[in-house]
Amino acid sequence: MFPIRRNRRLRTTEGIRTLVRETFISPNDFLVPLFIVEGKNIKEEIPSMPNYYRYSLDLLKNEVKLLWDLGLKSVLLFVKAPDNLKDNKGTEALNSEGLMQRAIKTVKDVCPDMLVMTDVALDPYSSYGHDGIIEGGKIINDATVNVLAEMSLSHAQAGADFVAPSDMMDGRIIGIREALDQSNFIDTGIMSYSAKYASSFYGPFRDALDSAPVDMNNVPKDKNTYQMDFANRDEAIRETEMDINEGADIVMVKPGLCYLDIVRDIKNTFNIPIAVYQVSGEYAMLKAAAEKGWLDHDAVMLEQVTAIKRAGATIIASYFAKDVVKLLNG
Repeated sequence: MFPIRRNRRLRTTEGIRTLVRETFISPNDFLVPLFIVEGKNIKEEIPSMPNYYRYSLDLLKNEVKLLWDLGLKSVLLFVKAPDNLKDNKGTEALNSEGLMQRAIKTVKDVCPDMLVMTDVALDPYSSYGHDGIIEGGKIINDATVNVLAEMSLSHAQAGADFVAPSDMMDGRIIGIREALDQSNFIDTGIMSYSAKYASSFYGPFRDALDSAPVDMNNVPKDKNTYQMDFANRDEAIRETEMDINEGADIVMVKPGLCYLDIVRDIKNTFNIPIAVYQVSGEYAMLKAAAEKGWLDHDAVMLEQVTAIKRAGATIIASYFAKDVVKLLNG
């Protein structure tokens, strides 16, 4: 008790603060999202995500080498499919020579030890911008799961280390696990987006991949029937438990900062690695505020990723990964 106990003694200098610090950030904490497009010599900035780019496969090689040299050893791949290859069933997603499949091989060719995770969802390939097949104005769950399982198998065959289903269909984890195991890809992991909320923070990401839901008659205008209600907390535990039971190796909470209570709930409930996706809207807000001079970009960025790890994250998927690591490396 005071005055014998003075907590400020442990805050007196940077040396003592560092010595007793509970949470540290390192390059090993990060999963780097990468956006891939068709073409050659393309590095195009995403307007709503300053200093973040879409890469063609030839320039993807350079980016992967740079990430590895910085100490970043894991990437999460997303592709922007051309409009002429989109349909309601995501047919192009199963093309063994599709953009995703070639991107996986490109990363592995240039950096065999880079851990490659792949986005598994239909929205980049859907003419409607949805994560599932649409029939009669509804997202059809089970038929979508069948396609997602085939899609995951295609990624594994191309060399992916982990598949990352981001669709939020019921039962897709067991469907994917069975498809992988039956084809002898027993070591291919699954990082499940287990608690993915119907958030308004995804706007810049949908710009990056041109994957926003299409405003058409008899097509759902949003993703509320499959992504979680952001008002719900207990539901995240149920969703996560189901995914673990179905075979998920890593579970994810998405978005990040507004959902750190969910991260801690899952951390306290399950003994499993937890990924947190610090999403495009979180990235864009800080970039915009820093450009206005309203916030110190680097200080806030480091505070945010530290908060995510402190809440219980094992892995942080973040567009800030390169910026953070460069800051840490001095």
